Amino acid sequence: MIELGLRNDVYRRPLSTALERLGLTEGWRCVDVGAGAGDVSVALAAMVGINGRIYAVDSDPKARDVVAEAAAGAGEAQVIALTQSGEDLRLPEAVDLAFCRFLLLHVFDPQVVLRKMAGAVRPGGFVVVQEPITSAGRIGGIPMSMPGARHPDIGSMLPGYVIDAGLTLLDAWAEAPAGAGPGPIADYLEELTEVNPGDESVVLPPLVTVIGQRSESQAE
Repeated sequence: MIELGLRNDVYRRPLSTALERLGLTEGWRCVDVGAGAGDVSVALAAMVGINGRIYAVDSDPKARDVVAEAAAGAGEAQVIALTQSGEDLRLPEAVDLAFCRFLLLHVFDPQVVLRKMAGAVRPGGFVVVQEPITSAGRIGGIPMSMPGARHPDIGSMLPGYVIDAGLTLLDAWAEAPAGAGPGPIADYLEELTEVNPGDESVVLPPLVTVIGQRSESQAE
């Protein structure tokens, strides 16, 4: 399995699985939409090498400097940070892969963003989207919630949304990290919610991963 170097990321395994399925390798052009601090962007840059290119896109202007610093520290000069919203996604070239994670649950219209991502990839290129089903998570058996999110359970709608965006659905699955007591699951939950679950059983919200492909016959 691909090792992304995201060792403190409890959701790293489904992304590694998706990238391995696609055969991501040196020379690919990719866009990470909603890149945040750029952890995934920099990890992807290490895989595509100096002949590849990663566009790290985020609507927060402060993220551009953070991503640039992270890329410089990792020696990944091919990471290009752009300040754009997903709804306004526009790149200087078509890419092989458009990716987002924990983004669509916050945007106004997820389908608009997905269509923009589908339009950003070359014919035959791929779109990988990862979003949660928040209410399916559990702390001590009690359902979790995310009142600040516009679409907290959007993961349950992703396969259909990908088809509606004009993509061929290649694969879709859900994974939910679980644990009890001290460890990365508890640490992640406390960072996310400021709640320490103690020794309670925790099942984090399942992360739905979908892989879509743009038809080879679609015009640029």
